[in-house]
Amino acid sequence: MKKRNLKTLSSLCALLLCATFAAWSQTPPPAPTFSKELRDQLQAVRDAALTSDYAWHQLEHLTENIGPRPSGSPQAQAAAEYVAAEMRKLGLEVHLEPAQVSHWIRGEEKAQLVEYPGQAPQTTQRIVLATISGSSATPAEGITADVVVVHNFDELTALGREKVAGKIVLFNVPYDERKAVAGMAFEAYGEAVVYRGRGAKAVAELGGIASLIRSVGGADYRLPHTGYSAPAGIPAAALAAEDAELVDHLAAQGHVRMHLTLTPQKLPDVTGYNVVADLKGSEHPEQIVVVSGHLDSWDLGRGAIDDGAGVVISMATAEILQRLHIRPRRTLRVIAWMDEENGGGGNQAYAKTHAGELANHIAAIESDAGAGHPLGFYMKMPPAAFTALQPLHDILRPVGSTVFRSAEHSPGSDIEPLVEAGIPGIGIIQDGRKYFDYHHTAADTLDKVDPHDLRENAAAMAVMALTLTNSNEALPRQ
Repeated sequence: MKKRNLKTLSSLCALLLCATFAAWSQTPPPAPTFSKELRDQLQAVRDAALTSDYAWHQLEHLTENIGPRPSGSPQAQAAAEYVAAEMRKLGLEVHLEPAQVSHWIRGEEKAQLVEYPGQAPQTTQRIVLATISGSSATPAEGITADVVVVHNFDELTALGREKVAGKIVLFNVPYDERKAVAGMAFEAYGEAVVYRGRGAKAVAELGGIASLIRSVGGADYRLPHTGYSAPAGIPAAALAAEDAELVDHLAAQGHVRMHLTLTPQKLPDVTGYNVVADLKGSEHPEQIVVVSGHLDSWDLGRGAIDDGAGVVISMATAEILQRLHIRPRRTLRVIAWMDEENGGGGNQAYAKTHAGELANHIAAIESDAGAGHPLGFYMKMPPAAFTALQPLHDILRPVGSTVFRSAEHSPGSDIEPLVEAGIPGIGIIQDGRKYFDYHHTAADTLDKVDPHDLRENAAAMAVMALTLTNSNEALPRQ
């Protein structure tokens, strides 16, 4: 080694030693801590939630006594009145706040394959499907047309108008169940749901007379999954995954023809109601922390996982604080949103009605990802807010809700207008491995909810909410 190189190496070592000693001499910033009073309150709230069946009994009533709650329906109105009455029993200040909401009726839905390769004489094959809400109606007697199967938008575009006009188009795009099993259910959903949202419009632009999709969800039970689709002026429906596979296989063999009858009605918007219930703060009543879920559901099932669970754990947050005589320093606001599924009229009305007080909204929490075990929280907020919430890990470790993840977008659709206004947004990360087996189907019923998991969700919601209402400093805004 040359002398010059040795000198350079010696200089580098000296610099490294200086940097090391400088690092040792610096005192790291103190980790954020909660006061003993707040820690005691949070632990008491956590333990009370884990031993309470309040949320379960509320969910029983919403799903089984009231039943499906599509916006604009008598059941949706009954559910709003019920939640309002239950919150008044707890001593909260309650308002039923009006919102213009969608009113859609499913009507008849049926389909048969009337021509296909290998068909036995004088037979048809029934296809299991569900109308999606942007659908136009067929004539009462239905329509009969050839079926074209594609697997993505590029394939549809490549066919062109000549091969699509006058046809029924099926998008057979699988929901990736392997992703779901690996804990990426919402990523799998996002990849497939674009065909429900935009498929009919793409088909209509090429002259197709109806748009069908493979249901967005698990494929084990021959269940069709309904949902929202952008209106395109043509009939639109979702096939059970098994039936989408059948049509695809037959179409690969030759000519397939379908008779399709869908008779939905899009009625004029009506007045629905968000339930807004306040547990007033003792020191800063003007400052608001929202806990929420959406009260409306699709008509096929009973809205247990989507999203009765979110509503009842929000209700339970208020019930636990009242039962333990813990007065929040800031106002806790329970919101049961209306019309999340089919237009978002409820959240739009809230943002407009409360525009003048959005600057005083400290944070907004929404639960709308089922009722599975809560793993932690998605958060749309600045890094400093993440840091301020770190002491929650110790409180929530017995629940298992210690994963804090940054969200690029709002972690809930109903709190999205609030998040866009700069308000920190929080959503519960729930175990979603089986969620999309039942989501938007007739199987969204009470038995799909585990009471223990529901208690854990109530604990996670209540602990986070109390932290936000009772911490010394409000979270920094975006």
